[in-house]
Amino acid sequence: MYRNVLGRLVTETVRVHVKKTHLIERVRAAAVSVRTFSDVKDGVQQPFDASLLHFLVCPLSKKPLRYDADTNELINEDLGIAYPIIDGIPNMIPQEARLIQKDTLTTPTQG
Repeated sequence: MYRNVLGRLVTETVRVHVKKTHLIERVRAAAVSVRTFSDVKDGVQQPFDASLLHFLVCPLSKKPLRYDADTNELINEDLGIAYPIIDGIPNMIPQEARLIQKDTLTTPTQG
């Protein structure tokens, strides 16, 4: 019984090794081009898909956001915070958001 099991184990091991070697040779022959992070140009920003604004809301206030193309950020006007967009992907982590100053119109008092 053990001889039969041992024989099957050796036979299957050899078959798997042969298949694995054949697969490795086929992959090397194909030489598939793989994109890495070094392929991405430093100065080029991926565009943000503005249609996502219909679905995205602020994770803190649950209110809609506004896209600012100049700073490439999603702005929450009520809370005064801006979420960065990195490579076309909004970073909606509140700890990563930037505080922005709200523009307040103050009229100087004349004395």
